[in-house]
Amino acid sequence: MPELPEVEVVRAGLERHVTGATITFVDVLHDRPVRRHPGGAAGFAAALTGRTIVGACRRGKYLWLPLDNGDAILGHLGMSGQMLVQPTDAPAERHLRVRFALALAGTEHGRELRFVDQRMFGGLSVSVGGAELPGEIAHIARDPLDPAFDDDAFAARLRRRTSGVKRLLLDQGLISGVGNIYADEALWRARLHGERPGDRLTRKQALELLGHAREVMNAALAQGGTSFDALYVNVNGESGYFDRSLHAYGREGEPCDRCGTPIRRVAFMNRSSYFCPRCQPVPRARRR
Repeated sequence: MPELPEVEVVRAGLERHVTGATITFVDVLHDRPVRRHPGGAAGFAAALTGRTIVGACRRGKYLWLPLDNGDAILGHLGMSGQMLVQPTDAPAERHLRVRFALALAGTEHGRELRFVDQRMFGGLSVSVGGAELPGEIAHIARDPLDPAFDDDAFAARLRRRTSGVKRLLLDQGLISGVGNIYADEALWRARLHGERPGDRLTRKQALELLGHAREVMNAALAQGGTSFDALYVNVNGESGYFDRSLHAYGREGEPCDRCGTPIRRVAFMNRSSYFCPRCQPVPRARRR
């Protein structure tokens, strides 16, 4: 599933290519991606036709496009969603679900914003009054790349929790945008095992872990995100290359880049965790 860097790459592309564009037509080719919109496909299209996109925003893994009337198009890519900006005469993608015809002042040729989603776990909806921040995602915490993120408050909250630190990194109410890949990478850099309870971290360790999460996501952003298959692409259909720089995730059996010990994989919340058993030792059980 795309994580913060991948979604931020898409957001930046949307901001560059669709800001100022007026939606002249909306074609919903499959109802499932707009299932969260109360008015269904017809209501979704009617609410957006004629509106102008005034920006592109993100909180965690959610995207929204503020509109000139104070509403917003709220979107989540799910596991396989793509937001592509294409010429109007470009062939339709195999899993094209929704298309927006766009008119941009000063350009002769129109373009389309296309929502493509093979597995259809993603979705789009209209957030009424959501241009500043959609109410549907107001409960989601800020992410480490947000200038308003409060490092000290995060460290304090993390250290009050008894859950394993990887589970806490994935808690979108505590910190948003961190997913399985970047949690494993941040923990590897911090030399912490994912099962280390939050309340057994020092303040220094908590802040260092946050710093590593921020560091690894900025590094991923610089390389266009992480692409393990053709499903994650930016708005131009291009893949990211950060998978070539991973130290832990997906490297089961390969030598640790720090000590040479084979990377280990264990089951975690219906997914997998990757870590170095030497650099990231399993925490000892609490004494009773």
